[in-house]
Amino acid sequence: MNLKFISLASGSSGNCFYLGMSSYGILIDSGIGIRMVRKILRERGIAIESIMGIFVTHDHADHVRSVGNLSEQFNIPVYATEMVHRGMQKCYCMTKKVSPANRRIIQKGESVSIKDFSVTPFEIPHDGTDNVGYSIQCGDVNFCFITDIGHITPTVCEYVSLSHYLILEANYDERMLAEGPYPPHLQARISGACGHLSNREAGEFLATHYPPQVRQIWLCHLSKENNKPHLAYHAVSAALESIGKKVDRDVRLMALPRTSPTQIFEIGKDENSLYGSYVQGRLFD
Repeated sequence: MNLKFISLASGSSGNCFYLGMSSYGILIDSGIGIRMVRKILRERGIAIESIMGIFVTHDHADHVRSVGNLSEQFNIPVYATEMVHRGMQKCYCMTKKVSPANRRIIQKGESVSIKDFSVTPFEIPHDGTDNVGYSIQCGDVNFCFITDIGHITPTVCEYVSLSHYLILEANYDERMLAEGPYPPHLQARISGACGHLSNREAGEFLATHYPPQVRQIWLCHLSKENNKPHLAYHAVSAALESIGKKVDRDVRLMALPRTSPTQIFEIGKDENSLYGSYVQGRLFD
């Protein structure tokens, strides 16, 4: 298997992930400009025409900005719950909407097959119109995408327990949020049950629900104002070490950059050397 993963962007300014095989792939969200999406993929040898679907987590602007443009320009199906499709139709930031011909309605808990991928959306607590995470099975490998989540639920635990590769939100450092520029009502929204997950909460969750088969964890959607990559990394690393799991021995850990893309992570192909060279250059930027 030659499975490829790229984070094109991960933060409040925009979110977009690529998961693909040698000749095709899918996007999870597309909250950055269409030109940037095409540029990043082209530089990594991936043709935009090979994208077979865009799976949307929710209808906030930083996740859907270029979904309509990509879908209509390249005839790409867009997979989302009915409520998210309705939300996208009303979204001010989407200058082009998804046409009826490219809308695909998905149901939480029901899998969608695209060639080698089996994609299952599941309920995520957040304050969008409707919100899902994605569990993606490809052969014997499982990717789990969880971004913009206010608190952990039994459903989330169930899907995380299946994961070999986990993308999990670590949005804010609690001290930075409390002492930062945000007004009280916005702090309350971020730290609330339908807001975002803190570094501490992400670490505690992993320490209590660690999937024994997990190989790599990427921390996503870090806040520009209320977090730093090294704070997220060390909070989760310390939590893992508290249960005897050592980073780089038992599992690999990385805080994804907010506005810059990663290189290609090639699953099952010399992962150790690729990961090592990438972390040294990007972990704390």
